Amino acid sequence: MKGSRLTLRLCVFVGLIAVPVSTMAQDVPQTGWGAPDLQGVWDFRTITPLQRPEDLGDKAFLTAEEAAQREQGAVDRAVRLWDREAQRTEAGGNVGGYNNFWMDPGTNVIGTRRTSLIIDPPNGRFPTLTDSGQERQRADRGSFTVASPATYTDLNTYDRCIQGFNAGPPIAPGGYNQNVQIFQTPDHLVMMTEMVHTVRVIPLDGRLHLDTTVEQWSGDSRGHWEGDTLVVESSNFAQKRNWRGATSGMTLVERFRRVDDTTLEYEYTVTDPETWTAPWTVNLPMVLNTEAMFEYACHEGNYSMEAMLGGARAEERVVEGGQ
Repeated sequence: MKGSRLTLRLCVFVGLIAVPVSTMAQDVPQTGWGAPDLQGVWDFRTITPLQRPEDLGDKAFLTAEEAAQREQGAVDRAVRLWDREAQRTEAGGNVGGYNNFWMDPGTNVIGTRRTSLIIDPPNGRFPTLTDSGQERQRADRGSFTVASPATYTDLNTYDRCIQGFNAGPPIAPGGYNQNVQIFQTPDHLVMMTEMVHTVRVIPLDGRLHLDTTVEQWSGDSRGHWEGDTLVVESSNFAQKRNWRGATSGMTLVERFRRVDDTTLEYEYTVTDPETWTAPWTVNLPMVLNTEAMFEYACHEGNYSMEAMLGGARAEERVVEGGQ
């Protein structure tokens, strides 16, 4: 009799403990097959910098007042740039994004009010670059580093619209077109970034990685569930993409967790001993966007590559004529 009462009490106690867990799970949208639903268009704009500003030292979080001040400052800056008079661009000058209409950096810090998106190392900054990593970063070619490109190969993969500079993987905020759309089946996850419409098809069915000799622009990715978190492991990144100077030996571990109806927590760790002296980790909460993604045509119809190379040749003729 006493044993029965003890068993009953234990069952009631365990049941009471389990209720909040069950309720919490129900708060997160689920797919028809019972997995957390990661689908939707996710907005990753934020004014929170990737690295913590050096003047903040060990300060890991902003106060609510500091966050509000930064957000108001971002709004004021956007209005100021929008309202300023048109400025004539000199030949050979940096036109950047033409004007502020084309830029969309966001006006909010991330919800956690962290002072950086990098959460490890604890100082919120990139680990030290190796000597070879520094050399690769210096060798990166692009329209902002090559004064007079001789050919298209003098311009990097972003200039040439092969990759989007904020499309990843891994994803980091920057500039504009800062959305990613996720589609999901029991066996696959598909990510399409708004920037350049890069599409990653990530198997979740346990298949093996590709042979290490097969390199891809977005790497070779495989995913699996760890509880309510989708873990995606990627390798085999093409060396010629030269992402932040990383090598083809770089590995990436991404974690996706649906926090609530409107928040997707995206966290990733980059490991490349040939480039950085230690791994580093970013935590980037994304917000559900109710709008559809815009088309991103890049060079289609605007002939930017032809214009950049044509401008360089015209500049050479001017120099030659003056000699």
